[in-house]
Amino acid sequence: MKKIAIISDTHSFLETKITNIFKKCDEVWHAGDFGYNSNIEKMIETNKVRGVYGNIDGQKIRNIYPKIQRFECEKMKILMTHIGGYPGKYLKHIEKEIQRYKPNIFISGHSHIVKIIYDNKYNLLHINPGAAGKEGFHIMRTIVLLNIDGKKISNLKLIELGERAKII
Repeated sequence: MKKIAIISDTHSFLETKITNIFKKCDEVWHAGDFGYNSNIEKMIETNKVRGVYGNIDGQKIRNIYPKIQRFECEKMKILMTHIGGYPGKYLKHIEKEIQRYKPNIFISGHSHIVKIIYDNKYNLLHINPGAAGKEGFHIMRTIVLLNIDGKKISNLKLIELGERAKII
């Protein structure tokens, strides 16, 4: 069994609250827009991070992570990209990738909107963990936690990290 933290859109913001959550996880999956600073660099060095680069990521992140990531965790096939859409509204090239790779889980970021939707058409779980950073229009910063044991997902949780900024 593996404990997974799924995060996106940190935009260079990483606080102790988040890194403490990572300490309890076997892997961190980052769906792009890492940003880059010493905190992001330490997260990558300290944890097993699978990721994709996002539209704001510079060359340092693009040299480490691809645009589209395909991998297996336990007996689950994972497909991850930063901008991919969601069930019924996938980008065309991502829908072709889903048809070809046949993932059990599809992860994307970019929208800063949390979505956890089962896609009956492609028999997969779509996860967009929202945004963990302070940049953007979202109100609540979020990440998703789950366990994977063979072909089973359990303990799926949405973690609210606090408001992005105070609304005046």
